[in-house]
Amino acid sequence: MKALQSLDYTAIVIYMTLMAGIGIFLGKFVKTTGDYFKGGNAIPWISGAISNFMTKFSTFIFVAYAGIAYKDGIIALTVIWSTVLPALAGVAFFAKRWRRAGVMTPVEYMETRFNMPVRQLFSWAGVLFKLLDNMVRLYALGLFLKAAAGISLETSIIICGIIVALYTIAGGLWAVVITDVVQFVILIVATCMLVPLCLKATGGLQSLIQTVPDHFHWFNGPKGTPWFLLAYYIMILIKYSGNWTFIQRFYSVRDEKASQKQALLTAVFFFIFPVIFLFPSVAARAILPHLENPEMAYVSISMKLLPPGIMGLMVAAMFAATMSVVSGEYNVTASVLSRDIYQRLFSKNAGDREMLWVGRMMTLLLGAVITVGALFVGGFGGAFEANKLFTGLFAIPMTIPLVLGIVLRKPKPWGAFATVVSGILTGLLLNMNSRIAWEAATLIEIGVCVSVFLLSGLVKNKDAAYNTRVISFFRRLSVPLTASEKPVIDPVFRRSVNRLYALALAATGLLFAGMGIPSAGEATGLMAISAGVACLLLSGFLQYHSRRTAAIPKKTTNLSREILLPEANDAYPIKHQP
Repeated sequence: MKALQSLDYTAIVIYMTLMAGIGIFLGKFVKTTGDYFKGGNAIPWISGAISNFMTKFSTFIFVAYAGIAYKDGIIALTVIWSTVLPALAGVAFFAKRWRRAGVMTPVEYMETRFNMPVRQLFSWAGVLFKLLDNMVRLYALGLFLKAAAGISLETSIIICGIIVALYTIAGGLWAVVITDVVQFVILIVATCMLVPLCLKATGGLQSLIQTVPDHFHWFNGPKGTPWFLLAYYIMILIKYSGNWTFIQRFYSVRDEKASQKQALLTAVFFFIFPVIFLFPSVAARAILPHLENPEMAYVSISMKLLPPGIMGLMVAAMFAATMSVVSGEYNVTASVLSRDIYQRLFSKNAGDREMLWVGRMMTLLLGAVITVGALFVGGFGGAFEANKLFTGLFAIPMTIPLVLGIVLRKPKPWGAFATVVSGILTGLLLNMNSRIAWEAATLIEIGVCVSVFLLSGLVKNKDAAYNTRVISFFRRLSVPLTASEKPVIDPVFRRSVNRLYALALAATGLLFAGMGIPSAGEATGLMAISAGVACLLLSGFLQYHSRRTAAIPKKTTNLSREILLPEANDAYPIKHQP
């Protein structure tokens, strides 16, 4: 397999510099914890949907799911489409509730809905699970870079960890969202280049189907059984619905309508783009039939087919995917550590300046712990198996009270506690018994958790203060936001963000065009140059639009005239109303 060349490393360095620069630039606009942790409730819904999508598509997809695609084919799509359901559930049930809740962290509402001990339990336990979950992602990224660049696992993880921490610490949620949009462009373009190369190498789609016919059955392999798919789909529905970054995007937009539109667009992304992402790994089975490690299918086919420079962009795209996830997780987990733990327990009267400093320090601490822990994930049997195990043991019992608590009024605080304890114990006992299949263990654990939580609703609570608080909370969730509860635009920040998008897209366009020039005689070179030109044209449009909106009188509050990318009715960091 080819090694990365100097042109590839140049592309990676330029990309890293761009991501860090965005975070540092946005840092000067972050003045409050609301700006840092939820973007002032002003994240545009299209940008939010892209960010939501990117925070679920780490290198884990290109390692774990790519391994499934290499071994068993398009069943990997059947499995990964489980991610569509939580987004649709968000549209139907959760998006508007989270936006109306008026929270700054996903577990903040649990003190109002249940009580303070429940909030603390879910804060501490949730942080622990987030640490484990993101260790798996960094491990997957390390595997990819180890194969592509020939550097050690430790070195690759440390490099990525430093860059993620730098722009997340500086710019907060806005840095996460804006870099997600730029990373989305890089990822889609780079992966789209690989698909036609794979088709050419296999002699076309029909030839590929004839070479590996079993790989084109939707339910092929051990993960295509009805029991596995049922258990996995329910597990992902629960996990994603309660995923902190998923929830954070719902309450970081302007209003309920924007939140629901964001969830719907996220579902569309989850359905369409996995086809592009996983096809090269299916084709790799025909092109490289004897890979020792199936999880290396994507990086191996990329190294074989992509020319220098373009391969560097592909590695940058893998960085983009994982850094999007990890940066978002750092931000939302730091919000829980800062607000739900530090401020609630240790410094109740902490001001915004102190809390902003604490939030950044918590982000740094998270980065250090996750980086070290990622080195030990291999002992759990690989990325997919580790993720499946951690999700079953911890995500299910901690998520059910979180997501059902904002929908159902009757379950009680002791039910939330009992769900976590009984769920984790049930999961441990079942998974320790090798005679019980994972599918059965997962479904039994889900059944136990849901039953315990719902049964607590059958017992009356005689605490009048609790009952009044819960009734008031659900009344608030049923009432649409008023005009005074929606953000007012800060035109200076809006213009700055437009220009930052334009600058970032221009840099991305120059990067693609520059990396494509050495291969201009090949199809990939032409595609890279074309992608670069398209990014430059979009950058020019945004720059023109930024100047045009700058001419709008500052007193205007007509949000329909304030545009970022194609979205015309959504907001940017705000002028907070008195």
